[in-house]
Amino acid sequence: MNTATLDASPALSVPLDKIDVSNPDLFVSDTIGEYFARLRKEDPVHYCAESAYGPYWSITKYNDIMAVDTNHQVFSSEAGVGGIIIDDNSVRSEGLSLRSFITMDPPDHDAQRKTVSPIVAPSNLMVLEKTIRERMQNILDRLPVGEEFDWVDNVSIELTTQMLATLFDFPFEERRKLTRWSDVTTAEPGSGIIDSWEQRTKELQECAASFMTLWNERVNAKEPGNDLISMLAHSPATRNMPPEEFLGNILLLVVGGNDTTRNTMTGSVLALNRFPKEFEKLKANHALVDTMVPEVIRWQTPLAHMRRTALEDYEVGGKTIKKGDKVVMWYLSGNRDEDAIERPEELIIDRARPRQHLSFGFGVHRCVGNRLAEMQLKILWEEILARFSHVEVLEEPERVRSNFVHGYAYMPVRLHA
Repeated sequence: MNTATLDASPALSVPLDKIDVSNPDLFVSDTIGEYFARLRKEDPVHYCAESAYGPYWSITKYNDIMAVDTNHQVFSSEAGVGGIIIDDNSVRSEGLSLRSFITMDPPDHDAQRKTVSPIVAPSNLMVLEKTIRERMQNILDRLPVGEEFDWVDNVSIELTTQMLATLFDFPFEERRKLTRWSDVTTAEPGSGIIDSWEQRTKELQECAASFMTLWNERVNAKEPGNDLISMLAHSPATRNMPPEEFLGNILLLVVGGNDTTRNTMTGSVLALNRFPKEFEKLKANHALVDTMVPEVIRWQTPLAHMRRTALEDYEVGGKTIKKGDKVVMWYLSGNRDEDAIERPEELIIDRARPRQHLSFGFGVHRCVGNRLAEMQLKILWEEILARFSHVEVLEEPERVRSNFVHGYAYMPVRLHA
């Protein structure tokens, strides 16, 4: 965002102390960046006293976010004190209490994370690569060239849902349930996904019942499978989880395997349409896919924020955050910090340090599946470049109404051979 754009922005007409960057409408309209730009410039550690989610602190600069994200001793992720999302209902709604290893602090966090990490070990990624590529090829080969269609549903959702079904060894013909449960997990009433917290609870209980059936089948297997449910069922750290941890960890893995990749698959197409010179670079040198992938993950920032709760009074950026305060790290803002990233509003596919971004978080909670996400995006673009001269975005995408998932509901495109 250039200075002229900010000077003309409605974000300047709001009194600084009234700015509420948690408002989902700002994400739907794609104007949230204007408010973040003002906060980074005028009040990078910003207190919002009134919002739909109660009072909270916004951390908007790259280095300040790093400082909070890597200090789990002071800034807690525990579900019992608030969890990782600004909306407290994400871990507590209508009697449904959720806890997962991402909403734990060490040492509990470390043992459970270690249980599932083999699924994304380099040796297993080599095994998965062949399956991912075959599925990419099948889906892309079925797409209509020269006709309008929705990229989100036909490519991004379908590819990530197939991958999720593989990781869980979930019934393949029922794989779209995984997408639905992922959407429900991060939704709030009024988002267009659920109408009430009661509906959310009911659907997540259906999810729990479905996965419990699979768990019961695999927990008694003499030879554990190489899937996430089997890993959880046979690990000493997770095999005796209480129900709220079982469901919490299942949903964490569903959302983690879905939203990051799914929305960056769509965001990558949008980005290369907005920066056509970068697309020409890519077509001239396909090897640039290697640096384009982490750069587009930065540019998209598929999860807009992570939340922490202060366990003691602590100073960040010259402001004193009090014990018990809600602290929101806006990754979407940090990835646009001019003091940390050169020309951050632009997509530059051959950046010297393309992985200098916050999209996967830092510290003990850094995304466990980051390499799998990158591999899927890399294969997608290798296969696109082998088939099509252009993926044309026909109009602005419809965005998800969420301040957490920075994503897309619909994006019409046309393929050119």
